[in-house]
Amino acid sequence: MEQGFRHYLTVTSGYWAFTLTDGALRMLVLLYFNQLGYSPLEIAMLFLFYEFFGIVTNLVGGWLGSRIGLNRTMHIGMGLQIVSLAMLLVPHLMLTVPWVMAAQALSGIAKDLNKMSAKAGVKLLLPAQTQAGGLFRWVAVLTGSKNALKGVGFFLGGFLLAALGFTGALWAMIGLLFVALILTATLLPSELGKLKEKSKFTAVFSKSPAVNWLSAARFFLFGARDVWFVVALPVFMQGVLNWSFTEVGAFFALWVIGYGIVQAFAPKLLPKNAGRGSTILWGLVLAGVTIAIPATLQLDLDIQLVIVGGLALFGLVFAINSALHSYLIVAWSDQDNVSMNVGFYYMANAGGRLAGTILSGLIYQLQGLEACLMISATFSLLAVALSLKLPKA
Repeated sequence: MEQGFRHYLTVTSGYWAFTLTDGALRMLVLLYFNQLGYSPLEIAMLFLFYEFFGIVTNLVGGWLGSRIGLNRTMHIGMGLQIVSLAMLLVPHLMLTVPWVMAAQALSGIAKDLNKMSAKAGVKLLLPAQTQAGGLFRWVAVLTGSKNALKGVGFFLGGFLLAALGFTGALWAMIGLLFVALILTATLLPSELGKLKEKSKFTAVFSKSPAVNWLSAARFFLFGARDVWFVVALPVFMQGVLNWSFTEVGAFFALWVIGYGIVQAFAPKLLPKNAGRGSTILWGLVLAGVTIAIPATLQLDLDIQLVIVGGLALFGLVFAINSALHSYLIVAWSDQDNVSMNVGFYYMANAGGRLAGTILSGLIYQLQGLEACLMISATFSLLAVALSLKLPKA
């Protein structure tokens, strides 16, 4: 048992280090290119391949992990992230949109290989008797801590850009990730998640109705977040509220850290038999909170207070929804298919982020932040509608 938990902590630590660089890189690219005068839609397009290749990676990554082992897919992800960061070290004039999109494509592949490996690894590393009573808790700890660290990464990106400049920030992140790669490669078992019999590629498409409906709901859940989160809000804060790099980074850091903390404690906030009913209830609460923000903006109130307070509340409710989804996908997967089911599920997650990212730049440029929030509420309601198809047990 001790060895299983030791490996669990190693996987979690590697995931944390990767998440720091992923959050920092997102904020670094967004703020830097907004400073260069790129439009919201152009900034959104920089992340197009990041999200698109995340879809492809999640589809293939689970199958790959079952064939070569989850530790190897995790290390491939870390290596690709180092290459992605190094690509941005070229002289300023070479940082064209296609070049940055290519670097982001590698980063998207890296991130989802790393995430799939860590999430699937929880099911395999924890002893069966521990899973029976605490799987939700351990999945929530991994997911919540990851998002808290991603929040620190957002702040780190803004801070490093202000303190070290674009190039210095990239070198600092490369050093951190290289150390994490060496440590996890040394400490993790080489056959983690590798099946004795080679799985067919067609197995990547889930045959479980529960997994399919949950994946569809996940698409709209994360689309509901990213339609305002990825481009619209940081550009709004810089352009309308006149916040500095560090202030924008700090807000996103606190938002995601709070979101991660709530995720980690979600098992204490939900009933032990949380499932379909809880998913529907909390999805409706999320839609209600989202609708309330643009409605409150019509009142004669301080706009910063409404946006900051409203989106803080959105983050708390969204965290419970996300933690519940993350638990159910692991709980509804058997040992042999966990990596492929998790990969399929996070393919839908990446698809929702892709749709949200594009709409975030497009809708904000055409209609503003309030329109982005109304699209977010619509996506939340669609996630609830799909959750009606989930099994009751």
